[in-house]
Amino acid sequence: MKAAYNKAPSITIRGYDHEAWAGYEAIGRTLSAALARVEKQKTVVVIECYPGVRQQEIIDGLSDALRPSLVVQAEEAALIPSDVDAKVERYMTDDRVFGYMTPFTLQEFYDPERISELQEQIMAVDSGVILVIGFGASLITQGEVLVYADMARWEIQQRYRSKEYANWRTAHKEEDILRLYKRGFFFEWRMADRLKRSLLESIDFYLDTNASADPKLLSKQALFAGLGQAVSQPFRLVPYFDPGVWGGTWLEANIELPKRAHPYAWGFDGVPEENSLYFDYDAIRVELPSINVVFFKSIQLLGEKVYSRFGAEFPIRFDFLDTIGGQNLSLQVHPTTDYIREQFGMPYTQDESYYILEATPGAEVYLGLKDNIEPEVMLADLRKAQAGGHTFPAEQYVNVYPAAKHDHFLIPAGTVHCSGAGCMVLEISATPYIFTFKLWDWDRLGLDGKPRPVHVEHGSKVIGWDRKTDWTTSSCVNAVETITEGEGWKEERTGLHELEFIETRRHWFSAPVLHEANGSVHMLNLIEGEEATVESPDGAFEPYIIRYAETFIVPASVASYTIRPSGPSTGSTIGTIKAYVRA
Repeated sequence: MKAAYNKAPSITIRGYDHEAWAGYEAIGRTLSAALARVEKQKTVVVIECYPGVRQQEIIDGLSDALRPSLVVQAEEAALIPSDVDAKVERYMTDDRVFGYMTPFTLQEFYDPERISELQEQIMAVDSGVILVIGFGASLITQGEVLVYADMARWEIQQRYRSKEYANWRTAHKEEDILRLYKRGFFFEWRMADRLKRSLLESIDFYLDTNASADPKLLSKQALFAGLGQAVSQPFRLVPYFDPGVWGGTWLEANIELPKRAHPYAWGFDGVPEENSLYFDYDAIRVELPSINVVFFKSIQLLGEKVYSRFGAEFPIRFDFLDTIGGQNLSLQVHPTTDYIREQFGMPYTQDESYYILEATPGAEVYLGLKDNIEPEVMLADLRKAQAGGHTFPAEQYVNVYPAAKHDHFLIPAGTVHCSGAGCMVLEISATPYIFTFKLWDWDRLGLDGKPRPVHVEHGSKVIGWDRKTDWTTSSCVNAVETITEGEGWKEERTGLHELEFIETRRHWFSAPVLHEANGSVHMLNLIEGEEATVESPDGAFEPYIIRYAETFIVPASVASYTIRPSGPSTGSTIGTIKAYVRA
């Protein structure tokens, strides 16, 4: 089925068109007008930045309008790179992929004496506009106008790859993308998010800096109105797609992605920590990290029960793994909750499942261990393979199941698994998604020409050696149970496993199906059919159209909603799968 998949979903924000501006000329006029209302001879504009923001572009772009008497680059007061490296070294580790979640606040990386020197420079100016900018600008002075310059995680990763940006305040001229991402994930983004959460409700303006030389500005009121409107209705995140060594052909062909030198392996359309949101204020489209709605509308989005359990964190993830026409994923295992907490500082682990959205004849999934294997023998074979010159006989140790469209394989942490070639997987999982211990990677190199990281020693400590054939077959392969049904519809429970906190429900329907709030945010995907319409029984939100393979979110604040076949699917039986946090 070819998907009319929307690659640029957006949320129309109503009532604030006059509080959104595009381009440096309009933004400069808006900031100048805000300064004029202060009626002071000397005014200070503070632009706090997420790490990776193009600060010089902002300075140049605003220079004509603001004509600053002084530009203060806040990071001149930060610790020197070697001192920053020394402070975070124990959290970064020598591993290419894994570090430990850091507890730092940005203040810990600024020198009080240097801050005082910059403050003295500001005090020495008698009149005019002073511009203070940087990651840490808000530590220098409060100013008359406070702007927060933000950007999405995916854009930061693109700047890593293009070598435009290579981590904050480090003496290491790192080029390994995995290590750059690791430092961002475990250190920079955690610290930056703590600052953002403490600061954003006190800003005057929000600056979208994702696109080069195409900034967008919002008033604080327009920003928070947008966040509030987002959590009152179904919405989608802005997806992105990435190539990989095992990638397939389905994503490119069916979602009409541009051709790449390497095939697409991943599609991310349900990962709020990484994806963006588009907010449309009339003709102005603003891109912001979707994690912002998690931070600032936590209870409305997640539900009070989920928030009390996970905090301001979105605990469910939907993404695509495409091996149709591609190769097997790495053989892997995810850490137990105790292990991920002790080793990496994460509060919960990556339980997951594979929902087979599409499959070709002969497709397979590797899942669970065969009977009568000896752990030490299997580990010895994995270590030999890791050392090179030896191929790991995966089929000798791991169960292999045929995979067909709409199969659902449940994968609690500690279960050895991987998708084989020929599968288009909708991966439904808990969110800590980088914590995959690769055990074997089928004798191949990564796209960078280097061996992909393998973590046999980590894996050896978390493999559930009792996850054998009978257990896997009975507990984890198509454990489907009909819950209830009515005229034109049926609801099934397809998982996840009782050891996992996510519940999944599949609906087949040719008539409207009512879904009611249950204290948790809902994440859904249209797994069968070309189109469906999500509607509010009482008109609380406008009808929302979804198409095949699209993931969408229904906030916990939505009391109820119906989904019905529409467009080309009218009169047909179609299907959705819904995930939520089990009570």
